[in-house]
Amino acid sequence: MARPTKWRRIDHVPAIQYFIPSEKNVEEIPQNTLKLEELEAIRLKDLEGLEQSQCAEKMGVSRPTFQRILLAAREKIADSLVNGKMIRIEGGHFTLNICPAKCLDCNYEWTERYENLDAVVSGKFECPACGSGNIACVQSERTMFCKRHCHQHGRRHSHSRHGRGI
Repeated sequence: MARPTKWRRIDHVPAIQYFIPSEKNVEEIPQNTLKLEELEAIRLKDLEGLEQSQCAEKMGVSRPTFQRILLAAREKIADSLVNGKMIRIEGGHFTLNICPAKCLDCNYEWTERYENLDAVVSGKFECPACGSGNIACVQSERTMFCKRHCHQHGRRHSHSRHGRGI
């Protein structure tokens, strides 16, 4: 049985989801679909200029996985540019938000995916260190992934200082 795909962290969702060659009728243009995590890999490596290990860490994947994501993205972009194909940006296996969590019994802290926060807040999630269900979302100045989408919004901390929302 194959391992489940790990969620990839992304910090940017583009406002524009299509790039279309200008000389062709839109209905007749073949297209490539660029996943959001592929766009994030291009953004981090080629636009931000980060090393692959830094990019992989930011996305929460291994360096070989990051390399595969980056190569897939570059292949789709090159095919679109060389062969005049439309690029559609959508889908993938990604998470927008990572929220700092803390066990109130043993004080263990970790970051939890936004997709798991319903279980954390409802008490159906356990501390990875001690197994307690007494868990809270904790605001940390160095980790601001949860932005305004955090399920604890307005309870333990205010997200108004976090800058842009999505």
